[in-house]
Amino acid sequence: MTGDKTSDTSTFHRAFSVSNIKNHIPITLEMENVHYASWAELFLNAATSFEVADHIIPPKDSVITKDANWARLDAIVKQWIYSTISLDLLHTILKLGATAQQTWERLKDIFNDNKSSRVVYLEQQFSQIHMDNFPNASSYCQSLKMLADQLDNVGAPISEDRL
Repeated sequence: MTGDKTSDTSTFHRAFSVSNIKNHIPITLEMENVHYASWAELFLNAATSFEVADHIIPPKDSVITKDANWARLDAIVKQWIYSTISLDLLHTILKLGATAQQTWERLKDIFNDNKSSRVVYLEQQFSQIHMDNFPNASSYCQSLKMLADQLDNVGAPISEDRL
């Protein structure tokens, strides 16, 4: 938080009322089933609506006052991140004393640094998918669409003709 918004520790913040962030972020971020762009959009939207987005993307033009309330809100945002990612990602990013912003950046780096290898893997998955492995045409198309979305998220969109 910025300025005097967090100076009064007796103020009840909207983020304190969130009992299950998964109601707002229904995607679990995983290494294998990459929906990073969708997860990040949903997470940032929830953080913005609960007025804690500055804990993951600090404003450029203001000073952050790190008091007890800020620390509590930061811990809540980290809990939100931890509860919406897979266990393997949690073990990868977990670092003692890290802020929510540092945790957010670690996740971002994981998915942005591996784009080339992820594209190769997803292209292979897309090319090797066969309709006879699915119970019906709808699940086959849904699987293709999911892979196409993942490829689009890593900057390698599938053309409509190929899809």
